Amino acid sequence: MLEQKEKSVYWLIREANISHKAAYDLDNNQTKGIQFDTLYRICKALECNPNDIFKLGH
Repeated sequence: MLEQKEKSVYWLIREANISHKAAYDLDNNQTKGIQFDTLYRICKALECNPNDIFKLGH
């Protein structure tokens, strides 16, 4: 989603007011969960819905 919007992880950290660790873990698919508040702020910053940023997989 960041690539589609031509935004960087650093931009997301500032715009969504999330931690560096959370942003980089999400960007590198190294997280097993997310707080709803964090998800809301990311979606608001990217002007998208949760379905736009999640991929289902095993």
